[in-house]
Amino acid sequence: MSEPWQLSATEALRLMRSRELSPIELMESTIERAESVESTVNAFAGTRYAEAMAAAGAAAARYATGARTRPLEGLPIALKEGVEVRGWSLTWGSLAFVDQVAEKTSPIADRLRRSGAIVHARTTTPEFSCVGVTHSKLWGNTCNPWNSEFGVGGSSGGSGASLAAGTAPLASGSDIGGSIRLPASANGVVGFKPPHGRVPVDAPFNLDRYRHDGPMARTVADCALLENILAGPHPADVTSLRPKVRIPAELRGIEGWRIGLSSDLGAYDVDPEIVATTRAVAAALERAGAIVEEVDISWTLAEIAATARVHYGAIFGAEIAKAVKAHGDVLCDYTIAWAEEAASASKPGRFLAGLEAEAALYRPLGKLLRRYRAIVCPTWSITGTPAGDPWLGRTSLDGGQLDRQYEAMMTVSFNIFSACPVLAVPSGFASNGVPTGVQIVGRTYDDVGAFRIGAALERVRPWPTTATIPLS
Repeated sequence: MSEPWQLSATEALRLMRSRELSPIELMESTIERAESVESTVNAFAGTRYAEAMAAAGAAAARYATGARTRPLEGLPIALKEGVEVRGWSLTWGSLAFVDQVAEKTSPIADRLRRSGAIVHARTTTPEFSCVGVTHSKLWGNTCNPWNSEFGVGGSSGGSGASLAAGTAPLASGSDIGGSIRLPASANGVVGFKPPHGRVPVDAPFNLDRYRHDGPMARTVADCALLENILAGPHPADVTSLRPKVRIPAELRGIEGWRIGLSSDLGAYDVDPEIVATTRAVAAALERAGAIVEEVDISWTLAEIAATARVHYGAIFGAEIAKAVKAHGDVLCDYTIAWAEEAASASKPGRFLAGLEAEAALYRPLGKLLRRYRAIVCPTWSITGTPAGDPWLGRTSLDGGQLDRQYEAMMTVSFNIFSACPVLAVPSGFASNGVPTGVQIVGRTYDDVGAFRIGAALERVRPWPTTATIPLS
């Protein structure tokens, strides 16, 4: 029989509701697992074990007495450190803010509390969540549970690693350039970038179309379970969408659906191992009844990077630049480099040109999504990065200079096209033992369609959900 920490969230809920499992047993098992592997993985920025055990006891009493229970009653959840909870530490992964305490509670944190989920840990991020890796001066390296010599992606790297390590059945993420999907794929778990506005976000970044909060989990069903808690209109977020879209508990098949396959998005130099696992996913979707056809997207990496940089420079980059100006002597090198790059892209008059470039980039994708229910493509072009890789190397492309992140991360386009839901699911493993993954890019606002494809894939080609970690 599985240990409680190995259970999916949906199975743990079923067992708690039938009184075959106590929330106390589940929390104890999860904490014991964390205490045995955290020295290797380092996914937690902080823990709240005493508070979590008290909450588990209260949840156990509700189940035992037959009282009305909430949707996630008694389930442990790892909360990304950048999510604000009033009275809790809020460092943004930076030595500059190590003593800062949140003054308000973010919408998603409030919804999780009201759902009965129990936050037992906060997860690591890079400083200010500004890069696709997870290491910082404050927390050190977060290491991949499948092979600790490698990193976990970012910026929701601690969330992805915690899921794969078995130290949480659910986790939160946020995504402004791939920060949910990248760590989901690097850790062999599931992550969902909802369409912009589906999940409420704190102001003022709710007004940034590239910014999304969303769920991470080990299975498609668990990811849908958490998305249904997070999604829906909120009075503090003018961009939040009505009506609320709910992902069905039973996701029907995809027989006869046309799905486009692109191994390189027309723009990336993709490792042959990534291409192979992506094609294996396509074959599995065909076994599930879909019609999968290779498609051509006429993008270039230089166009994608230039377009995204204009947007980042105008909003997110401006915020980071303020921190660099005030605290540059204690910040990470990648943060300072990011601010410098953003400043160079945010010249007067560039924002309109960026919008025009976004519209031009969408045209080929928009035409494809008229014919295909979704596009499947890799999440990374590479098979992993060493833990602690500084990501500051530069390589020449088309006569210009590109950060290696843009060459490796195949996610940024779908922040530009923020109305497209994107479900990241595992696709296999590279020869180095690091998981690989694909993105299921749905039609605009077709969340359910993306989840149906992911569920169909999981039924035909299930993936291992937790890593076996050598204990130190």
